[in-house]
Amino acid sequence: MTKYAGGALIPTLKVERNDAANLSMQLATHLRELILSGDLPPGTRLPASRVLAGEQGVSRTTAVAAYEQLTSEGLLVSRVGAGTYISDEVRTPPAHAVPFETTARLPRLAHFSREISEQFFPRLAHPSAPRAFVTGMPAFDAFPMAQWSRLSAKYWRGQRAAIMSYPDATGLPALRAEICRHLRANRGLVCRPEEVFVFAGAQDAFVQIAQILLDPGDRVWMENPGAIGARNAFLSRGAELVPVPVDAEGIDVAAGRRACPDMRMAFVTPAHQHPMGYTMSRDRRFELLAAAEDCGAWIVEDDYVGEFHYGRSPLPPLKALDGSGRVVYIGTFSKALFPAIRLGYAVVPSALVDIFERTLGAAAHGVSHAMQSIVAEFLAEGHFSAHLRRMRDLYRERRDALMAAGARHLAGRLQLLATDTGFHTVGLLPRAVDERRVTDAAMAAGLATAPLSRFALSPLSVKGLTLGFSAISPHEIEKGVERLAAVLQR
Repeated sequence: MTKYAGGALIPTLKVERNDAANLSMQLATHLRELILSGDLPPGTRLPASRVLAGEQGVSRTTAVAAYEQLTSEGLLVSRVGAGTYISDEVRTPPAHAVPFETTARLPRLAHFSREISEQFFPRLAHPSAPRAFVTGMPAFDAFPMAQWSRLSAKYWRGQRAAIMSYPDATGLPALRAEICRHLRANRGLVCRPEEVFVFAGAQDAFVQIAQILLDPGDRVWMENPGAIGARNAFLSRGAELVPVPVDAEGIDVAAGRRACPDMRMAFVTPAHQHPMGYTMSRDRRFELLAAAEDCGAWIVEDDYVGEFHYGRSPLPPLKALDGSGRVVYIGTFSKALFPAIRLGYAVVPSALVDIFERTLGAAAHGVSHAMQSIVAEFLAEGHFSAHLRRMRDLYRERRDALMAAGARHLAGRLQLLATDTGFHTVGLLPRAVDERRVTDAAMAAGLATAPLSRFALSPLSVKGLTLGFSAISPHEIEKGVERLAAVLQR
């Protein structure tokens, strides 16, 4: 660094007049970078504020403000009658240091970071607007926005103390009670409000449950293929994931026992296996409950689309059959209402109520009071039940449209699996076809699909694509199937 009588000469220091940051902030930022990088070493005398102002073409007030900011951060010291200097307390990197982006001496990453870096299990990125064949997205065009707006306006007219205070970390009592009534009437599940805990979506519930019920190294049965969000939540806790195959009856409990007879937890999607769409049979449900009893393990049941069934009366949730208090039941309003709501819940065994209350009270922030209150009113006034009935009819029509269009255009290229629940189905590809090449070509054609391998912890015996039908009209489904057929033909 060149020095002269007025202090260090800093030729690289330049302010940009068209920069959105104000001039004093620019000066402070650039000087900070030079100091911390070692380009301006400790003990260096800086130009007087008047000199710096003249060199940079700014007012002296601007230069003084920059120096004062860095002095308050401990990077500069003023010596009366001697000028402004770089503090001797500043620690700079040694001359031989390697930039941090490439150094191998960084602290070790946490378990979850290593797993993500090495294996990369991404969540599926949903398009911001409906299109063929996005999964997990409800019909935005059919949502009763007028009723929702009325309830929202009613909430914001309430007493300020009630609507602006901190939310309860366990959930709004009115919503917990309404969830109990809804589950009893629609899913045959009997529970008490104190057993219901409200979260910022199902993913938040998975993360909190992992923190409360798992220790690092605990072994967790995961459906293979299976849900990516839950998988990542358990990885973040340091759990060891055990892939267990699924068949038309759901998770293969016998295979799970052989692979891991000492599991700590099993994660399942009985109503609509994600992503294959199978419904777990009654016998398989009792097998799983017995396995959990033998292992002294928990079961996490994700009922993400259990309200949407299009055939015969569905089986009750696994938790409704649980006589020994092993099952934690997860529900969500993101599918039944809309994703931006970010509202989910867990129904826990009575033995876990106290630890959930204490843990969430100590570590959780709670969910938007406004959203909880509006949803509670939406349920209490009967709008939610009416909405579910309308959506079942709508989604049945869209599912039928997909199956009919598939029979016309995809025969011999893609075998669509029948489904009586949920928002999507799976199309199986011939084994000789590269499913990732098909997926990439479909995405290039404007179609939102995902390969089955993306959901797999270990290699699968089948290849295929996920095909959602809930978000778009029958006409758009027909057009999407035609584009997909053209992709497969190429």
